[in-house]
Parts: sequence; C-alpha cells; structure tokens
Amino acid sequence: MSDILAENLSGKSVMGADGTELGLLYNITMDLSSGQLHDLVVEPDEELPGRAVDFDRNDAGRFQIPVSRVKAVKDYIVVER
Repeated sequence: MSDILAENLSGKSVMGADGTELGLLYNITMDLSSGQLHDLVVEPDEELPGRAVDFDRNDAGRFQIPVSRVKAVKDYIVVER
C-alpha cells in the first residue's frame, strides 16, 4: 500500500472486494514500538446483517480487519473478505 496520510482515512467508508458496504473506519491499531499497523477498526453499517461478515469484533462490536487484507484505498477502503 502506498503512503497515505491518516487524516485522509478518517471516517472513510470500508467496502468488501465483493462490493458489500461494511461500515466506516473508526480507528487503526498499531504497535507503538515498531509503528507497524495491525487492524482497521470499523463501525459496522447498520443495515449489514451481523452474520454476513467473518471479521473479529472488539468489545464495542466494531470489526477488527487486519491491515494485510486492505486491497485499495480510493473513494473507499477496499478489503478482501
């Protein structure tokens, strides 16, 4: 993935590579010592059926999507499902 400023990702929509709208980017987790990104934390779309997505969820019910699954960042953040 090319360099992208975090401010350009804030509130961006996250979509599966199959076209499913997953929700809005809430946050990104990272390793503070190495700076390596870990997961996208995504606020699920209210209309998305809960069982339609296999991603882990945190205690607040947000998806935790490994950064390694990001395929593209343009108008949407596109992730492999």
